Amino acid sequence: MDVQSVRGFVGTKLSFADASPDVGLRKSEAMDPEALIHLVSASGLRGRGGAGFPTGMKWKFARAEVRSPKYIICNADEGEPGTFKDRLILTDFADLVFAGMAIAGRAVGAEKGILYLRGEYEWLHAHLEGVLARRRNDGLLGAAVLGNRNFAFDIEIRIGAGAYICGEETALIESLEGKRGEARNRVPFPVQSGYLGLPTVVNNVETFAWVPCVVEKGAEWFSAMGTRKSPGARLFSVSGACDKAGIYEYPFGTPLRRLLKEVGGEDAKAVQVGGASGVCVPAAQFDRTLAFEDLATGGSIIVFGPQQDMFAVAENFQHFFAEESCGQCAPCRFGNVRLHEAILRMREEGLDADTEASLRSLAATMQAASKCGLGQSAPNAFLSILDNFAGELPRPRT
Repeated sequence: MDVQSVRGFVGTKLSFADASPDVGLRKSEAMDPEALIHLVSASGLRGRGGAGFPTGMKWKFARAEVRSPKYIICNADEGEPGTFKDRLILTDFADLVFAGMAIAGRAVGAEKGILYLRGEYEWLHAHLEGVLARRRNDGLLGAAVLGNRNFAFDIEIRIGAGAYICGEETALIESLEGKRGEARNRVPFPVQSGYLGLPTVVNNVETFAWVPCVVEKGAEWFSAMGTRKSPGARLFSVSGACDKAGIYEYPFGTPLRRLLKEVGGEDAKAVQVGGASGVCVPAAQFDRTLAFEDLATGGSIIVFGPQQDMFAVAENFQHFFAEESCGQCAPCRFGNVRLHEAILRMREEGLDADTEASLRSLAATMQAASKCGLGQSAPNAFLSILDNFAGELPRPRT
């Protein structure tokens, strides 16, 4: 697939296709900010970047902050391996994203928005600037959105430099401030002290794209999809050993097996859900569901075929994390290197009980003591592969 070609690669009709960004924006302009936050909260919309924090709650916290100016940041640093849905949204539905950011600005009292674009997506920059210029010309951005002098909001685009760590919201903010991309300590949270030390809302591309849909069609429309704990639908980037790789929309609660049937991956040996930082699901567990309460994911679905060497997968992921660790904290800086070295050895020599216990202890330390989500989630794939595919390793030499 051409890295810049996404049209015609969508597996299902997206709900976005039936939504009008400007209808949602006009409705939000007529609403009280508190009512707007209540609507988003009532819908149950949760962040689509992976963590799943309730969007309305984040906005409520930001609105409660008295300091100004406040900022709205769209995290378009789509760096998780196997994820490419945000690229489609920015290509075909950029108006929804920008309208969602403006609605967020009205809700929390922010007048400035920043879209942080992944460095590898710089080819999208001119397209996005064109959309912004059109929206300013149409009165949908600027000093008086929709002619309302009490609704000022504009957006600029900043481009990242290709660091995986900058997908973490506080490292992203550090990058925006011209610093090395490293995670900050929490507390304070960005809604309290974010960009330039001021209240900041950071949401993912897909999260902002859903916002005008929710405002236009109502909280009940959105919450009628999905499950009680995971309302709504989401987009999935499906790749790997399947017949119809692409971008699919499913309501939360959809069994993984149903997705595999639609994409032609029924004979899969395993599926990596959530990218390199996610978990590897064996065929015996394909009836599990895609939802925050079961298989939580930022949208990446990588299908592995029957002949796949699963410890080669673990080796690849661990090497990725060893390279992408910012090095700020020791559990991540050293732990990923040690796990990668151990995988190389065990594929040649096997794995004895003492070594396995030591590696599991190291992984547990990384999950508990790493400063940010990169180190905390880095052992996930290795552990799930070890749990489900240890039989593929050779027996230890005696």
